[in-house]
Amino acid sequence: MNIEQKNIDELNAVITVKLSPEDYEDNYNKSINKYRKEMRIPGFRPGHVPAALVKKKYGPSILAEEVDKLLNEALFNHIQSSQLDILGQPLPANTEDKIDWNNPSDMEFSFEIGLAPQFELPLNGKTKFVFNKIKVDDDLVEKQINDFAKRYGKLAPVDKSEGTDMIWATFTELDSNDQKMEGGFSHSSTVSIEYIDDAEVKKKLIGLKADDTLIIDPKSISRGDADMAAMLGISKDKAAEFNNNVELKVTEIKRLHPADVDQELIDKVYGPGEVEGVEAFKEKIRTELSQMFTKDSDRLFKRDVADTLIEKLNLSLPSDFLKKWIVATNKKEVTMEQVESEFDQYALSLKWQLIENKIIKDNDIKVTADEVINYTKELLAMQYAQYGMMVPVEEELTAAAKKVLANQEESTKLYETLYEMKVTAFLKENASIEEKEVNYDDFVKKAQKA
Repeated sequence: MNIEQKNIDELNAVITVKLSPEDYEDNYNKSINKYRKEMRIPGFRPGHVPAALVKKKYGPSILAEEVDKLLNEALFNHIQSSQLDILGQPLPANTEDKIDWNNPSDMEFSFEIGLAPQFELPLNGKTKFVFNKIKVDDDLVEKQINDFAKRYGKLAPVDKSEGTDMIWATFTELDSNDQKMEGGFSHSSTVSIEYIDDAEVKKKLIGLKADDTLIIDPKSISRGDADMAAMLGISKDKAAEFNNNVELKVTEIKRLHPADVDQELIDKVYGPGEVEGVEAFKEKIRTELSQMFTKDSDRLFKRDVADTLIEKLNLSLPSDFLKKWIVATNKKEVTMEQVESEFDQYALSLKWQLIENKIIKDNDIKVTADEVINYTKELLAMQYAQYGMMVPVEEELTAAAKKVLANQEESTKLYETLYEMKVTAFLKENASIEEKEVNYDDFVKKAQKA
């Protein structure tokens, strides 16, 4: 066997594997003998089918299978021994059609490979990054308190609707002429005026009383097909196709009266005896918001670091090879046109992956099995608490975590999440960072920026 590598440029190469009969004949004959023992052909005793008959019937496919094993092993060993950092997998360079599988002799196969770009990370202090930290001011704390007060508030009937009220109504199906549809739906549900986006529509819903009717487009007072389906009492498919108006007949109007901000509300939020007094309540909320926003700050920081490093490094990729590899290996059939349209976004993701992997490799960052189990247990415990359920004892929680990690896809996601967290922590500790405190609205704008 002879293996040669020809570099086309820094990012593309061709590996050629040359085989002689001595390389494959031994394994080929062993496979033929194995088939002889397993084949059942009328006229021959089990295990005594002539080798010549097996070769005639199955020889080419058996030989191709054995050669494929040899090629895979040869490519793997060459890539490992040469310490090649490849992207994707080797692609056959259309040489197989030259092989006469019925009369095999010397064979030659070529494979295209894409090489990862080599680079050094500019984390030497000259490149500065901004860490945006949300300022938890009094307005944010008050907003959270108001949300708690509304959550534990009470609804009371009122005579006329205002901008934050809820309308109980019966929705009746109308035809294209806004006449009641015979046999159409009639369903009772609610509308929250506060959450209507269209100012003109909201205006129509203000000032209504019980028994008032209104002809209205249901799409204007709902959020998507699923919400409209629930409001009208119809299927999601019918909601998606529904284009007529409905009659909204008011049955009742209720107004939310927020709970008083006192010890009773505090005990409902955190439990009796956990937080004493309104000032302590505010500080508790301030601390929780700060902790919650840290994760948001980390996400924005990581995105900004990725954008900066990708732009600064200006990495080149073997784009033509990668496009061919995506088309060749995709589980679903894709065209080159589809790949072209999405390739820029794929390339950005791949470049960050290369940068992240280099940070992990150069700094010997590792995620242990115990760390993944403990992280999974934390996630499960939070889920139990979120649904008001008792967190299982340690042994049961560990068993549940291991069950989750037995799913390969879930396990991979959790490992990737922990690696991302460790890379972000490494960058925060080692990169040159300017911490910047911003208000919540400005932070949201930065986070939503494409």
